[in-house]
Amino acid sequence: MELKRTAQPGEPARRHLRLLIMARCVICAAVCLARFSANSAEPWQSALEGMPLGTKVAELNRTNCVGIMLTAFQSNAVVKALIFMPGATDEFYMFRRARANLTNPSPTLLDAVSALTNQTFIRATFLPPLLLLHTDEDPIDPLIAVEHQPTASKLKQARFLPHAIYNDRDWDAVQPNLKKTLKIDIRPWRYSQDSWHFYRHSFAEWGLSGWEALEAAAFAGKTSFTIQRKRAVFRVDGRVRSVPKLDAFPY
Repeated sequence: MELKRTAQPGEPARRHLRLLIMARCVICAAVCLARFSANSAEPWQSALEGMPLGTKVAELNRTNCVGIMLTAFQSNAVVKALIFMPGATDEFYMFRRARANLTNPSPTLLDAVSALTNQTFIRATFLPPLLLLHTDEDPIDPLIAVEHQPTASKLKQARFLPHAIYNDRDWDAVQPNLKKTLKIDIRPWRYSQDSWHFYRHSFAEWGLSGWEALEAAAFAGKTSFTIQRKRAVFRVDGRVRSVPKLDAFPY
């Protein structure tokens, strides 16, 4: 004789709850997987891998590196700006010790970045959508103060130049473009003594927003900025993360 099990009070509700929890876990896993796939579909390395340097140079050094890499940087959906921070340019122009060999006969921009990070003190950090080339001394957390939120919101909707390259250019070359495209006052004014201690700017960009353009200028010039009503005020960022290494890189 077959014995039938009698459901205990409350058991159907518990079974329904377990099924509901399992369904939610499956949905959550699917969402996380979709986000992971979207974020990893084209990382910055993949974007740069498709950008040829356009030259068969065998060594990157102080006479050619910055110009070649900024020119090779192309428009893409992942990285909007390639920025040489002051610590990186100091390795070329002040310490004069940064050199990197390229072994690929048809090198890409990714080959160049990999050569620099493996053979010099220069490092690469991606802060979407900005790719920073820097050393340990460079602060990579920009000092930004917002005193007027409507202006900050407007800047995030504004557009900078469709494409621009600044290769070792001073503030007097950057400030007019920021002011004209973003339609706000940019301080210090052009030719002002207040900008004399800004680092010279070396970066290339494609389609930055107004806010991203201000960040790129701050990273490249080692400055901070404050957003005021219809105005952005830049100041020297005196922070140093670590003392620059004075010994030559061990090639």
